[in-house]
Amino acid sequence: MSLFLSLALSTLPPLSEPVTNNAVAKVTSQNHTYFLSFMGLSKNKQYNDVHNKVWTLRIGDEQWQAKANVPSSLTIKGRLASTAVGLGEYAYLFGGYTVASDHNEVSSPDVYKYDVIKNTYTQLASMPVPVDDSVALSYKARYIYLISGWHNDGNVNLVQIYDIQTNTWQQASPFLGEPVFGQAAAISGNTIVVCDGVKTQANPDSRRSFKGLAQCLKGTIDPVNPQKIDWRTLPHPTGSAHYRMAATNYNNDIYMLAGSNTPYNYNGIGYNGKPAPASNHVWRFNIEKNEWKTLSPTKIPSMDHRGLLEHNGILYRIGGMNDKQQITADVLGYEVEK
Repeated sequence: MSLFLSLALSTLPPLSEPVTNNAVAKVTSQNHTYFLSFMGLSKNKQYNDVHNKVWTLRIGDEQWQAKANVPSSLTIKGRLASTAVGLGEYAYLFGGYTVASDHNEVSSPDVYKYDVIKNTYTQLASMPVPVDDSVALSYKARYIYLISGWHNDGNVNLVQIYDIQTNTWQQASPFLGEPVFGQAAAISGNTIVVCDGVKTQANPDSRRSFKGLAQCLKGTIDPVNPQKIDWRTLPHPTGSAHYRMAATNYNNDIYMLAGSNTPYNYNGIGYNGKPAPASNHVWRFNIEKNEWKTLSPTKIPSMDHRGLLEHNGILYRIGGMNDKQQITADVLGYEVEK
């Protein structure tokens, strides 16, 4: 192994340009591992900075490569808050929302399969209920679960399952937590852990408002029927709600890190009118012991993530915002404590 390749496994090059709220995935094809970044928001943070650009990094290479833009069935092509899942050699892309010049937002029903080698997209069966700011989790290398999230005018409690073998959708046991958007989730085996996000609440004399929600639930998928999920509450690791954390599984544990303790609009300004701060916490959930542990914090706080990619025991955040709400091109690694 060359010296550069050895270093690349723990320090990866930055993205070609700053991006946040981008869907990310890891795929393996032709004996190479790739990190992928789809769509998102560029550095000026205006409605017309929402894009459908794509970059890929073959691990060991010195720079990311621009690829074909993500297609769309909607008139506006750029999207925020999409979700991606890597399964084998393909990445699967779900939803997101468009932002018009009048700031009207529309949840996209689109689902695409991306081939990193051919640089092509295949349009798949649309979501029955389009969602954005949801989470997408793969099970048995066949099923992809979309849990809760935002649909045009409010949060939904749906758990929608996409079957990659049949290109069909099913409904699973509804999410029994309070419906949220911008939550974090990961799956290990048949155990799902979902935490936090933002709830929508009605008010007596004003329009609806948004509030962070400190909640964690564990869902156990029935080994015989993938549509059945046993949802149970979990103690929260800190009691402080976070929005758009990055999450994944590694060595059968669930990791959640970064995000912000202040819900915010896509420009990083909180719904309370104040700049949202980025966080540096790291939580680990041990499924066997059914308990949380707070780990050493990240060296650099960040927020506005749509995923967390693991490679060789290092957890990577791809882009996002820093503590000054500035969009970054950084690829930040966190080495997992033993």
